[in-house]
Amino acid sequence: MDHAAAGRPDAQSLPGCYRHPDRETGIRCTRCERPICTDCMINASVGFHCPDCAAGRTPGAAGPAPGASRPRTLAGGAVAADPSLVTKILIGINVAVFIAVQALPDSFLADLVLIGRWPPAPFVPTEGVAEGEWYRLVTTVFTHQEIWHIGFNMITLWFLGGPLEEALGRARYLALYLVSGLAGSVFAYLLEAPTTATLGASGAIFGLFGATAALMRRRNADMRPVVILLVISLIFTFTRENISWQAHVGGLVAGAVVGWAMLHAPRERRTLVQYGTCALVLLVVVGLTLLRTVQLT
Repeated sequence: MDHAAAGRPDAQSLPGCYRHPDRETGIRCTRCERPICTDCMINASVGFHCPDCAAGRTPGAAGPAPGASRPRTLAGGAVAADPSLVTKILIGINVAVFIAVQALPDSFLADLVLIGRWPPAPFVPTEGVAEGEWYRLVTTVFTHQEIWHIGFNMITLWFLGGPLEEALGRARYLALYLVSGLAGSVFAYLLEAPTTATLGASGAIFGLFGATAALMRRRNADMRPVVILLVISLIFTFTRENISWQAHVGGLVAGAVVGWAMLHAPRERRTLVQYGTCALVLLVVVGLTLLRTVQLT
């Protein structure tokens, strides 16, 4: 131990942000003087304000200061009263579709799953994405047939989705989920046999894995738990039968790309980079879909 250094007043550690105690900071709110990190500080007419002062929630504050903006999430989204609302809605939609699949005739399930072309040769195909049923790329993301399948996916969605929705905000989180799910569907359409039917939210779930890794990196947190869980999931993906590894890999890649853009975009061009990345990924998805359709027709 260096006793000389320990005895100097300027060697003491900086205070932690009042919202993120693990983050040391030398910045303080100019109204309440509480320490705030760079993710919590909000530009004001003079200095920086904490989210509570900017929203007028600090006791004794007259209200939002001129020039202060609304409190924002880590990715720049609006802070919501219920940070898991979209996750709950997504789970509700998946459960509702699962119940409908169990209660309605098999034809209902057949109309929702992802399939390239059906029936196979020598019959003339009348169904599938290649026959113009592009909606299947989306409906398959919310469709499950087996209880273990929806159970595993919804539990994973709950544990990964909540923290991501809180960090991204509702709109950015929903964009991440839908883009990842669509990318997973398109990779399955591109790489699987056209007569193979696939279904499930796994592509979107693996997209959340990729975005969670980006979130851990953004917060300089320990990434080992999410890496271990991802490795186990990938091993399960490639060693079990009747699992679409194509959808898993497609969702994972799209989620990692979109998640990284959402969480690491420069503040001054944040919205442009975030939604621009979503648009580029969607452009690639559309291009691959058209390419596969041309191949099959």
